[in-house]
Amino acid sequence: MSKTILSRFKPPQKPKSRLPVDFPSQSQLNSLVNDVSEILRTHEHYEESLETRFSEEDILVSDAAPVVLDRLRDAELGLKFFDWVSRRPWCSPDPRAYSSLLKLLAQSKMFSEIETVLENMMNEEKLPTLEALNILIKAYSDSGFVDKAVEFYSVVVEKQCSFPSVYACNSLLDALVKHRRSDVARRIYDEMLHRDNGEITCADNYSTCILVKDLCKEGKVEEGRKLIEDRWGEGCIPSIVFYNTLIDGYCKRGDIQQANRIFRELKMKGFLPTVVSYGAIINGFCRKGNFKAIDRLISEMKTRGLCVNVKIYNNIIDAQCKHGSISNALETFRQMISSGCEPDITTYNSMISSLCKEGRVQEAHDLLAQAVKRGLMPNKFSYTPLVHGYCKQGEVVRASNLLIEMMQWGNKPDLVTYGALIHGLVLAGEVNVALTIRDKMIEQKVYPDAGVYNVLMSGLCKKGMLSAAKELLEEMLTQNILPDAYVYATLVDGFIRDGDLDEAKKLFNFMVERGIDPGIVGYNAMIKGYSKFGMMGDAISCVNRMVKKCILPDEFTFSTIIDGYVKQHDMGKALKMFHNMTKGKCKPNVVTYSSLINGFFLKGDSHRAVELFREMQSLGLVPNVVTYSILIRGFCREGKIAKAVLFFEEMLTNKCRPNDVTYHYLINGLTNNIDDDAVSTTGNGPEEHGKSLVLDLFQKMISDRWNNYTAAYNAILICLCQHRMITVAVELRDKMMKKGYPLDVTFAALLHGVCIGGRSQEWRNFFSCNLSQQELQVALKYSLMLDQYLPSGITSEASQILFALVEEWSYDKQEYNRKEMTHVEISAI
Repeated sequence: MSKTILSRFKPPQKPKSRLPVDFPSQSQLNSLVNDVSEILRTHEHYEESLETRFSEEDILVSDAAPVVLDRLRDAELGLKFFDWVSRRPWCSPDPRAYSSLLKLLAQSKMFSEIETVLENMMNEEKLPTLEALNILIKAYSDSGFVDKAVEFYSVVVEKQCSFPSVYACNSLLDALVKHRRSDVARRIYDEMLHRDNGEITCADNYSTCILVKDLCKEGKVEEGRKLIEDRWGEGCIPSIVFYNTLIDGYCKRGDIQQANRIFRELKMKGFLPTVVSYGAIINGFCRKGNFKAIDRLISEMKTRGLCVNVKIYNNIIDAQCKHGSISNALETFRQMISSGCEPDITTYNSMISSLCKEGRVQEAHDLLAQAVKRGLMPNKFSYTPLVHGYCKQGEVVRASNLLIEMMQWGNKPDLVTYGALIHGLVLAGEVNVALTIRDKMIEQKVYPDAGVYNVLMSGLCKKGMLSAAKELLEEMLTQNILPDAYVYATLVDGFIRDGDLDEAKKLFNFMVERGIDPGIVGYNAMIKGYSKFGMMGDAISCVNRMVKKCILPDEFTFSTIIDGYVKQHDMGKALKMFHNMTKGKCKPNVVTYSSLINGFFLKGDSHRAVELFREMQSLGLVPNVVTYSILIRGFCREGKIAKAVLFFEEMLTNKCRPNDVTYHYLINGLTNNIDDDAVSTTGNGPEEHGKSLVLDLFQKMISDRWNNYTAAYNAILICLCQHRMITVAVELRDKMMKKGYPLDVTFAALLHGVCIGGRSQEWRNFFSCNLSQQELQVALKYSLMLDQYLPSGITSEASQILFALVEEWSYDKQEYNRKEMTHVEISAI
């Protein structure tokens, strides 16, 4: 409906006097409406039937039309009836009939038909009644057609010289604030107050509450409170609803102290806090992480006999997760269920997301299964963290399966979900699979943004596929997706990895010339390039240039510079940079310490390297695979294999997953240094923890005349299994298979690992047994040996399983020989 239609309405003229109409009784009217409805619904030629039916009543059709339309419930039937009335000779619907039809159409949200009716009314110079206009204002407001609702409001005020009902105005106010039209809402509210004369109420508590909520949402809580005081008198807040609105407003603004003052004030004035009151203040404390105050409020609620609802529990659980207290969140979850409050999918999503961030993906997956078992429907927020979590752990197949499962539930993956899978695949090194997912994503009309392109380009650059990364940049530009600083920084890093510093410098300067701020990421990429090529003067100049742009160096900046000096064997400058880092706001991280540890090993100062390693741990920094690999390599090069091996075992104790580089250093160290002095487990440092499992088993296998490499691989694999790292051990077993190493001892080790983990009944799910009798005997021998290394209080059924397998193999062999003998005897006969 255009604004011009409404503007062309003329104010109503003074109605002509007419004689009062004697309407039939209520029962007669009901009978008439029922008959009209039945005729319209069932008669093909309803016109004659309607004429006959109305002839039985002593009332004009034009007078009966509004009454009938007011009682009809079906808008389609109303249109048919109105059309019939309009086509009758000497009968023209009056404004009351038009208005009744408008009300019926408004109830069914038939807006295009409303527009047609209004056009006809305008042509006949008829104006809807005030009641009809009120209903139209409410219908258009509730459906989000704010501009049209405002037009109807103007018609009432300007053409009708009246004012809409408080219910219509409240619907309009509510719609305006939802559509961020606060200025118009405030103007209409002021007009409502101006029209409110005591006899006719044009504004009520709800009107004011709408405006107060809107002001609080914008952070103008004091202005909201003043609005209340101006309306009802200073210091007088009329109901608990206003207290709740102000408390919620202060909490969302982060002013928990003022919110708490309001909360205390409402109790002092005799108001009883409702569940909404407690929910608002608890949410405020959740934002601040004040769980003591939350516990006190929950206890107070229970004392007052109020039930903590799912929304309050969800806010607490979400806050505990965000503040790193996932164990407390799980405990709150258990309390929630025990109290009889059923969790919803939002409850589960908060915990799934937090568990995945902590790397506890399987636990998160178990929670998802629990949610489904409770009859809840998972959504994209349930699956996206799991997809990303499994990808980070390298379990790409499980992540992809979850994406399929998500779609089976009717949840279409969006940019975030696809982005999580692509990011996870790139982290797992599966860049080609990530590109395939990108293609599938586009097929589903979900288009990648600069962030997705950046992740893909980063993965390609790390794989040395710089040309493919450039192609993606061209694709971005074709799709009118402008590269941001991160995309350029990724390509700069790609050129550096490719050994082309000149191209990296050109691209970096091009980015600056185009007015794109490289940011800390861009500068760090160039600093890394200069450091990699030993151009430490240029690297420092780049740091100074960055500081002039008011961009402070971060941990990566310092760590890169320190690593650059270390590789140039300049520990003096490296330590000076480390000192500058520690005295500033930027704290060293694991990468920083790992570089310095490497530097001390290069100097031959392993004692200082270990001291620095322990210092790092004392600061709460967790060593990663690079740190441990540096230590293992350093001691192996010095011929101190016992120390290298014990750091490897410490690594496994701390659940740090080794990689191929770690294995390479350790296996070379073991195979090149098998004399007694090299493998001695006496001395200072981590070896004080006791004898080395790896060295003990390695020496036993060497004494049993095993090949050096076979002994080394098996000793490492056994150690992995003893530390319950079965997945990692199976991956190492697969690498051993490809190199042709025997798998009898390996089988015993894996079996022990599964049994230690309490899954002895499921061992066949992890691996199969294709060993000969002789290989089984060897496996059993080493299994019995491994029993001696079981931790105190731990038992393993591995040796029992192997005994059974040996006996089973012997029985099967005897049966085979017996059948063969029988066959020979029969043939002889």
